[in-house]
Amino acid sequence: QVQLVESGGGLVQAGGSLRPSCAASGRTFSNYAMGWFRHAPGKGREFVAVISRNGRTTYYGGSVKGRFTISRDNTNHTVYVQTNSLKTEDTAVYYCAARVGPVGSTYYSHTAYDSWGQGTQVTVSS
Repeated sequence: QVQLVESGGGLVQAGGSLRPSCAASGRTFSNYAMGWFRHAPGKGREFVAVISRNGRTTYYGGSVKGRFTISRDNTNHTVYVQTNSLKTEDTAVYYCAARVGPVGSTYYSHTAYDSWGQGTQVTVSS
């Protein structure tokens, strides 16, 4: 498995931006499709975005599409999610996740991923 460590969360006002990142170690990073999920209190785990191994294919959850952008740096073994136009409902713990191989057809399900980070808190105030 690959080890994942998120950072870059924080407190921001509505309309602001953050860029959480996820550093990977332990295996060949470019072998993994990488995803972001989030978990808010009282809600289930929600798919945010996924990026393919070479970075050319991305998919987004409906609630973030057009506002968030996922990217990766295979040289530095890091995946990012640029979050813009943040809303209070974006408040959650954000997790990155890795799965060996392609994005696949079930990329929106947390069960499709093999490794998870510990999460980084994003709080959006009104």
